[in-house]
Amino acid sequence: MYSAVTLFSHLTGIFLAIVFAIVVGDVTGDYVLSLLIAVVILLAYHYWKMYRFNKWLWNNKLLTPPQVLGSWERLYQGVHQLQKKHRRKRQELSAVIRQFRMGVEALPDSVVLLDRHSHIIWCNRLARIELGIKWPEDYGLRIDSLIRNPSFVSYYNKGDFKYPIELTSPVNKDKKNEYRIISYSEDFQLIISRDVSHVSQLEGMRKDFVANVSHEMRTPLTVITGYIEMLPETKMGKDPFAVKALHEMSSQTKRMQNLIEDLLVLSKIESSSERIFDTVLDMQAMFLQIEKEAQRLNQDKNHHISFIIEKGLNVYGVESELRSACSNLVFNAIKYTPDEGRIQVVWYKENNQAVFKVIDNGDGIPARHLSRLTERFYRVDKARARSSGGSGLGLSIVKHVLYRHNSQLHIKSRIGQGSEFYFKLPSDLLEK
Repeated sequence: MYSAVTLFSHLTGIFLAIVFAIVVGDVTGDYVLSLLIAVVILLAYHYWKMYRFNKWLWNNKLLTPPQVLGSWERLYQGVHQLQKKHRRKRQELSAVIRQFRMGVEALPDSVVLLDRHSHIIWCNRLARIELGIKWPEDYGLRIDSLIRNPSFVSYYNKGDFKYPIELTSPVNKDKKNEYRIISYSEDFQLIISRDVSHVSQLEGMRKDFVANVSHEMRTPLTVITGYIEMLPETKMGKDPFAVKALHEMSSQTKRMQNLIEDLLVLSKIESSSERIFDTVLDMQAMFLQIEKEAQRLNQDKNHHISFIIEKGLNVYGVESELRSACSNLVFNAIKYTPDEGRIQVVWYKENNQAVFKVIDNGDGIPARHLSRLTERFYRVDKARARSSGGSGLGLSIVKHVLYRHNSQLHIKSRIGQGSEFYFKLPSDLLEK
């Protein structure tokens, strides 16, 4: 069993050396010389032991210490115990690192580890294939010297990694990669790259299909609408049954036209490449126009609608998209709030963010529906939505517009007390 070297053991050695000097001094009659000889012998002994200890510690490949006596045995054993402890820790750490690497190698994504200076310190095998990283030749190189896409360099240098970025693969122009950067300590970053080519192609096909079908349906619907509008002037206009049928046909074609228009708006938003930081919007003028449109829509409902707009609070964005999002929320409140209700539209600054709210005192929405309201064609009350002429795409359009403007729609509602729809635009979109 190992025991530490104590002060008592050292004092014992010194005491024995003094006793030796006294005995020799009694024999020789010269105590100074005998004390000097004892000191020299003691120093020579310890220096020899130090030499052997240093040789064993740095040059000897044997793990077990040599056989020695006295306090030096305890010192050897102490160092040996520390070596065993550190060796065990290294083995455990090596096992953890090995398991980590095996786990990362098993991922279906490319993974690259970076240090605080953006230098590559490790990557998995898929990263070498998909990103063209040569390992270990590229160890220590900056990531932006390997992935030289200007969009990636700008995204990386900006340092805002809240949202991923999709770019063409650096090794295959027919592939598209999604890059997500995660800072997992002050000194390290993790880049995860995923091949989203198939998903991107499917999404592109879906957008093209919706846009093309919607566009192609506009012409036949226009023709049908024109003939329906002409029929009441013919003999059919005198038949009560025909009049009722024509009215229903006209209502449904208008509903179909609204649906197609909303599909085209949604498709345009999804495929838009317009930059949101290029234009500062005059929000007061935009809300003035929305208020006029809301009052026209409100003629039959007789709601009390109030607009409270903070002056000078302008933001960067795409005007047509933000106008569509805000007007959708206002018009929905007008459509679905019972007659003579109260609707409040608010635009103000809070905590360095621009806040837009639409508050009504309508029937409210059951909590189970709130999380699904922004889904396409999702309806809380199908009969009421159909009678109002809604397409079921209004809140989906709002969702996509806000996503493009780094925001999201929030909904609060209580049955019998009304609803509140609101979103907050981040500080970097506010006009400085």
